[in-house]
Formats: sequence, structure tokens, C-alpha cells
Amino acid sequence: MAKRVFLIVLDSFGIGEEPDADLFGDVGTNTIRSCSTSSYFNMPNLKKMGLFNIDGVCEWAKGVDEPEAAIARCREKSMGKDTTIGHWEIAGVISPKPLPTYPNGFPKEVLDKFSEKTGRGVLCNLPYSGTDVIRDYGDEHVKTGKLIVYTSADSVFQIAAHEDVVPVETLYEYCKIARDILQGEHGVGRVIARPFIGTSGNYTRTPKRHDFSLVPPKDTMLDNIKSSGLDVIAVGKIKDIFAGTGITEFTYTSGNEEGIQKTAEKLKKDFNGLCFVNLVDYDMLYGHRRDIDGYAKALAYFDEKLPKLVSLMKEDDVLMITADHGCDPGYTKTTDHTREYVPFIMYGSSIKPVNYGTRETFADMGATVLKLLGVKGNIEGTPLI
Repeated sequence: MAKRVFLIVLDSFGIGEEPDADLFGDVGTNTIRSCSTSSYFNMPNLKKMGLFNIDGVCEWAKGVDEPEAAIARCREKSMGKDTTIGHWEIAGVISPKPLPTYPNGFPKEVLDKFSEKTGRGVLCNLPYSGTDVIRDYGDEHVKTGKLIVYTSADSVFQIAAHEDVVPVETLYEYCKIARDILQGEHGVGRVIARPFIGTSGNYTRTPKRHDFSLVPPKDTMLDNIKSSGLDVIAVGKIKDIFAGTGITEFTYTSGNEEGIQKTAEKLKKDFNGLCFVNLVDYDMLYGHRRDIDGYAKALAYFDEKLPKLVSLMKEDDVLMITADHGCDPGYTKTTDHTREYVPFIMYGSSIKPVNYGTRETFADMGATVLKLLGVKGNIEGTPLI
């Protein structure tokens, strides 16, 4: 058994298309392979752990003779490829139905309720790139005070507003209003605040993004751990993804660098239970923007910092590294997430370096966490150990 488990999600770090990728329009996608085409791609420490020995990856990359960690390739069983469903499945909740998406924008009755309760009109109401939408609608928003509402291929209702027009705390209140409206049939995975600053032609998004997620439909790994009396520490946007449920302590981060720093701080802290970390930059800054070099640099940065994290581990700690979906920066047909397998790496003094092959659900990770911590759970998934 372990005293502490550190589960780090490299947001969107997929390792190759899943068998049903055609249903999602993602045939041929492979996030890690696209990143490997960059001269900045350098992951020697994860290679030693066994990243390139994982099923699928080992078909095109050279692994090591004796990996230091237990490894597996995990398939997503849920019908989705978004952050919410991916994290829920890691935590033991499989979603057989996709959360609703709005390729033609949100229906009039939803926006009418939203405008009535906020007292503001709406602009855009289409699937849009987050940087493009403030470029195209920013001036009208500043002039009229109307809120820029947009979506993507994911189940999201996003609200962009200039901080000088709508103070950030007010924007958060508008998101809470939208979250209350978007339930049931229109229960999107996340309502997202997207504040921005700047002047015409030079608008830029700020790090004050905030997600307001749907409450998971069942108990998760987090609920099981918390109810057993152990700690559940959330780093990054984990608290938002789980709508605050099952968490005993949380800290937000401004990006990967701070996320890694906060993880190091938690490694130095005495607690019993789970530290669940999301490093979002891969997805937000590089995957969606189809920036191969940026993505590769961010992976190399994490790999460079990995030995420091490992050096802070205690004898009975376990480190897990995985992802929640893909977002192939080399896939130019869309700028959306991609339906891919994710890696699973598990390292610690008590962990035998076994290759567990391909697993049929992300939920096996959550089941493994519970077994390591000695927690009885009621979640999906089969432990690897």
C-alpha cells in the first residue's frame, strides 16, 4: 500500500488514434508522434521510465531494455474526447452518452434565459477559436457590452469579456448563471469564463480563465478517498473539473511551470491520500493552436523537471503520469481534441516495472489508486496491481 499517490495529467498528451477514431473524425491522429517531429522534442527521463515501450508508441519509437516504471496504454471507454469526460473516467465514471455539443450554436431559449438573467445581449453563438473570437467580436463587445458566447467541438459554453467592460468577478457570476441554466438536456460539461484585455487589434486572453463544471453523475475516486478520511489535494483545474466534489484542499495554477512547482511543494508536505494534478498548457496553449514546437518544448520542460519531482518522493509514494484525451498539434483538419489512447506510467519503490499492455478504460487508473491507498470504492475499472 501507498501513503501518497501523485497523479499528474499531461492535458491532451495522446499517444495514437483509438479504434473508433473515425466516429470522431480523428483517423490518423497521434499527438506524441507529431511532437516527435520537432527538434525540441526531448524526453529522456520519461523514456527511461518506459514511455516509448508502451503499446503503439513502441511501433515507431525505440524504447529501453528495462523500463523503470510500470506502463500501459489506456483506451477511453466513454463516448467523448473532452476534458470533463476524460477526467471523470480516470476517476472511475464511464459516460456511455456524450455530453451535448452545439455545432450550430446554442438554442434561442437558452440564450434568452441567459440574457434575461444577466441583463446583457449575446454576440457570436458559434463554434470558434478562442483567440479568433475576441479578434472578430472584441470591438463590438467593448462598444455594446454584449457578451461573446461561443462553443467548440467539446461540450462547452464559453463566455469571453474584456476585463474593463465586465470585471472578472462579474464574469464569474455570469458563468454561474449559465451553469444553473445549462442542466438536463443542455447540461454541457463546462461553462468557461474567458476574460481578455488589450485594445482593438491587440486583444489577448488572461490567465484568469475559470471552469464551472457539471457535477459528476456518480461517486468518483475522489469521493471514495475523501469519505475514507484521507486527503484529496487538487492542483490546477482539477477542482473545477469535478465541480469541487471529493476534494479536501485545492490550489489553482497559472500554467505548467506553476503546476510543477506546486506539485513539488505538495511532495514536501506531510499528508495521506491523493494529489491530483492537471498541467493544462499542452492543450490550451499548444494543442488547440496546432503549435508542434510549443507542445514539444512543454513536454521537454516537464521531462527536465521530472527528476526533481522523483527526488522528493518518499519510500511509500507512488507517482502516476497520464493524459485525458489527445489534441494532435499536427492534425490540421480541425483545432479540436482528438480521440486517442493515453499513456499510463506508474513509478515508485514498491511498483514492479511491468508492461500491462492495453487497458480497455481509463477507469483502471482510478481503481489502481484506490487499491494503492487501501480504499474500498464503488467506481468502474480494474486495478492494475
